[in-house]
Amino acid sequence: MSDEEPEEVILEITRIGDVQRVAAVHVATGAEVVFQTPAAAALADVRALAMQLLERKLAEDDGPKGPGIVV
Repeated sequence: MSDEEPEEVILEITRIGDVQRVAAVHVATGAEVVFQTPAAAALADVRALAMQLLERKLAEDDGPKGPGIVV
């Protein structure tokens, strides 16, 4: 993701008991990451973690490295 222009990211946070499930989708590519955090985690921290995970996912190679399917 470029520092020059902001990328659009959809963030969905669902609280489940003492944890929250976070799903972040990069709109331009459709890349998605899902993770869990404590329910008391600050929203700014959750957003920062989601952006870091998406950046890492987008930096990885596009195709699978062996037989099988990507789920």
